[in-house]
Amino acid sequence: MTREIPEEILQVKQRLQIIGDSPALIEAIKRAVTVAPIDLSVLVTGPSGAGKEFFPKIIHQFGARKHKKYIAVNCGAIPEGTIDSELFGHEKGSFTGALSARKGYFEEADGGTIFLDEVAELPLTTQARLLRVLESGEFLKVGSSTVQTTDIRIVAATNVDLTKAVAEGRFREDLYYRLSTVLIHVPPLQERGNDIILLARKFAADFSEKYMTKPVTFSEDAKRAMLLYNWPGNVRQLKNVIDQIALFEAGTEISRDKMLEALPLNRNPQATPMIAPSPDNSYEAERKMIWQMLFSMREDISRLREQIGKTEDDQPSLSGVRALMAVPRDESPFASSPLDESEKRTIEETLARHGGNKKLAAEELRISVRTLYRKMQELGIS
Repeated sequence: MTREIPEEILQVKQRLQIIGDSPALIEAIKRAVTVAPIDLSVLVTGPSGAGKEFFPKIIHQFGARKHKKYIAVNCGAIPEGTIDSELFGHEKGSFTGALSARKGYFEEADGGTIFLDEVAELPLTTQARLLRVLESGEFLKVGSSTVQTTDIRIVAATNVDLTKAVAEGRFREDLYYRLSTVLIHVPPLQERGNDIILLARKFAADFSEKYMTKPVTFSEDAKRAMLLYNWPGNVRQLKNVIDQIALFEAGTEISRDKMLEALPLNRNPQATPMIAPSPDNSYEAERKMIWQMLFSMREDISRLREQIGKTEDDQPSLSGVRALMAVPRDESPFASSPLDESEKRTIEETLARHGGNKKLAAEELRISVRTLYRKMQELGIS
């Protein structure tokens, strides 16, 4: 049964063009709308590329400060030596190159909202200045002894675990508690289910409209491949992939093979896996296994194509290959499916590398020993 989304949330999504209906996303939007009219500091957490920048806009546009200035600041993009000047301003001659006095963002946005993205990147000295603004609304320009005041709402965002940063002494504990009066967590793309397909369609349509190219569509197998992929770069990565597909495959239906070619698969999944399941998470382990099999199948298909090309002059051999490829799935001379064979080969090769040690093989495959035993039984591996 489809979960009914409140009308207010639908209006927010439409106004800011937010795509997706997953429960975790809807809950994050609902929290932003609820806190918007209440002048509290908000901390938005979530992985890089997940879309955290939408939430301070919701808070500003649906709050009492919506007619005042909104300034977004990427704290990680400003050099440490100039961050204080950017945020709080400076007086003429306060440092080399300060040829005139300058207002900082906190003075410019007086009465409005400041969004501090990547707030964990702020130096400790700047964190102390920011804490003072949050506690009393007071700040000093660089090179000035005159206290100024500002009426500002701060929304911060980070992809860093700030509790860990506090424990390691990289982030002030008192500032963390002041910033995180209200927490909003933005889910990673892999946890948003069918939102992946909705976003892919939107990005493809946007690309086609903007660059006047023929639109692409996605086969069911291509959609399934997108849903299985881990998307470590989240929404930002999905947009990049779809933009490339929309450019080079304009006007076609995207098959699973074309989708796999567009996705940045790792040729050595054991070294740096795209999917890193916990030992107890059998679902994640199965998903990683599927990706390894899909990648192996893609290489098998490439080798088969090469073989066909080499035997072009050998009519009997070529005919045999074509005849084999034409056999219906039910009547195929192979005893098992290509997926089973690929999975079996992966397990056998891993066991061989570790001299038959099942514990080490399971660790490399990132599955539990119990799952490995079950797979060996199913595939007839001694």
